[in-house]
Amino acid sequence: MIVTTKQLFEHAYGKYAVGAYNINNLEQTMGLFRGNLDSQAPFIIQISKGARSYTHKLMLEGLIRSADQVFPDAIFAVHLDHGDEETCYDCINSGFYSSVMIDASHEDFETNIAITRRVVEAAHAKGIVVEAELGQLGGVEEHVKVDEANAKLTDPDMAKEFVERTGCDSLACAIGTSHGAFKFTGSQTLRFDVLAEIQKRLPGFPLVMHGSSSVPQEEVERINAAGGNLKGARGVDETQFRRAAELGVTKVNIDTDGRLVWTRVHREYFRDHPENFDLRPIGKVFMAEYAKFIAHKNEMLGSAGQLEAVRRLLKG
Repeated sequence: MIVTTKQLFEHAYGKYAVGAYNINNLEQTMGLFRGNLDSQAPFIIQISKGARSYTHKLMLEGLIRSADQVFPDAIFAVHLDHGDEETCYDCINSGFYSSVMIDASHEDFETNIAITRRVVEAAHAKGIVVEAELGQLGGVEEHVKVDEANAKLTDPDMAKEFVERTGCDSLACAIGTSHGAFKFTGSQTLRFDVLAEIQKRLPGFPLVMHGSSSVPQEEVERINAAGGNLKGARGVDETQFRRAAELGVTKVNIDTDGRLVWTRVHREYFRDHPENFDLRPIGKVFMAEYAKFIAHKNEMLGSAGQLEAVRRLLKG
């Protein structure tokens, strides 16, 4: 069942965070649904601008519609991740997405507000909720690239003004995380003090953590042992997710870790089975491993076991 992120956040606020997972293909889609049902968690499917153009946007939408039928007990939102204004309007008008993110964080404050406000008005007219971003995360994620030296933490006072003037439904905050597999390579650290100040100014308002993959060292080591070259990759301590949830974070974005699982499974499989040329055996291995990964993340986020409570809330 497709719902809005706003509906999920109402149940999660202050208790746990909902996992927001990016997908690009069939195998990720199947593993994602299985892992969330195995752990009985509500979740958010994130589709990036790059994922929509990887094959064709209708292909991913078709996969999700099919998964909704194959897994009727699942409760999830379909969310555009890091959209520009044009892509947001395309998703709003498609009638498929329940949530969009407008990322104008690279613009100056007033321009960010103006762009976000236009998207909010268009989305709300069709019952779609909007995530916006204030502050800038370092690192690289598809078309988003910010040097660590240019990363900017979210100013709590500006956050309050931004939300009031734009009417957005949730706010992605820069609190020291970064995109990609090489987080905290310099002076970065997770700034719970900044997050706490934002919550004080926006009590009860859903906050979002981007760049929150933990980059498990076991995955990195296994990738490197199978021929990879990910030296120095390091991510967010996943034991800190619950603390972030207590401070108003209701959505945690996880993309890089899923890519690491994909890379590890494929590198190890072809190393151990050099004779193989059939994509299906390795696809089955990946779907099972990805499902295990998703279930583990939901345990760390606190969303595991919340599915029936969310279902009761939706039935009202």
